[in-house]
Amino acid sequence: MSATGTLYIISAPSGAGKTSLVKALIDALPQVRVSVSHTTRGMRPGEVEGVNYHFVERPTFLGMLERGEFLEYAEVFGNLYGTSQLWLEQTLAEGFDLILEIDWQGAQQVRRLLPQAQSIFILPPSQEALRQRLTNRGQDSDEIIERRMREAVSEMSHYLEYDYLVINDDFAHALEDLKSIFRARQLLQETQQRRHGDLLVELLA
Repeated sequence: MSATGTLYIISAPSGAGKTSLVKALIDALPQVRVSVSHTTRGMRPGEVEGVNYHFVERPTFLGMLERGEFLEYAEVFGNLYGTSQLWLEQTLAEGFDLILEIDWQGAQQVRRLLPQAQSIFILPPSQEALRQRLTNRGQDSDEIIERRMREAVSEMSHYLEYDYLVINDDFAHALEDLKSIFRARQLLQETQQRRHGDLLVELLA
């Protein structure tokens, strides 16, 4: 029997370190993939089309939305973000675990459609640490940082909706926490039965 991958939702306030943690996780666990969302926001320095996001114009995004091509979508800071349903289904069917990096709004949509999805919320160790990380980026004005802090508090209030909480105080420790979640899920009896069905039949022959 072929194994079907697990869908993971990972959310975090801006500045909590989600992007860096997910990248390190993908590098460490080859069976894990990350969904590349479509977005209407502009490309930032260092970003690559098709790697970080699929960058599209707003009319293109709205057309895809009308055709029902998105599993979920959300508007964040005036920009639209969406997850391709077809690509997600194909990736899971191939046996890969798949990460959706989405906010709490998108997470609610996905859980309604796919209640078997596992969800992880990444938190900073304190508001002070979060503010410092946002400031150290050097990308935003004080006004934007204050807006992001207010938005972060609002986002973090939804942590109760998630299955797992990871505190990103020490990066290496937080990464190990993430890895342990994925490894434990792969060892579930049902998952192992799908993955090693032939072995189990042979052992019981």
